[in-house]
Amino acid sequence: MEISAYLDRKLARRFRTYDADGDGYIGREDFTQAGERTIKTFGLADTDPKAVRLHAALNGLWEQLSSVTDQDRDGRISLDEYKKAFANGLLETPESFDEGYVPFLDALMAIVDEDGDGKLTVEEHVMWTGALMNLSEADARMIHDILSDDDELMSVQALLDAIREFYFSEDAAAAGNWLLGSLD
Repeated sequence: MEISAYLDRKLARRFRTYDADGDGYIGREDFTQAGERTIKTFGLADTDPKAVRLHAALNGLWEQLSSVTDQDRDGRISLDEYKKAFANGLLETPESFDEGYVPFLDALMAIVDEDGDGKLTVEEHVMWTGALMNLSEADARMIHDILSDDDELMSVQALLDAIREFYFSEDAAAAGNWLLGSLD
């Protein structure tokens, strides 16, 4: 698969949200710490079933991602390795994306959607994106506004659709392409 210049920028931005410690690599610890921050932000104990499920989902994402991207098997993923995995078909179709990502999103939303109505308030969205991906409050509020309905709530389905757009749409105006704020 050819990676367009636009997708290249999006992948670089997504890589930076994974690389929580800013060392230029994604490692298991980045995923573990993201889960710990999220669980703490939402006031859960590590033993809470929702916390255990999120940690398992993050571990599964790490295993899946590292198995196809960590080409030199050093236990960490460089930006170059990350982009090459996409060029080699890591996410060939929205369906293959769903297989790997939907279980993680379900585990995350079990924590984040505190009232379980399938919709996120701006506060819930700001909290999880800040804790999990170090997204700024301004960027989180912007994307929440873009994806919200008339009641100023973002459905989990709208979020999933936006995540798919981020990886599969070349339309710079598509809402999902703003999912992580500016690409610069």
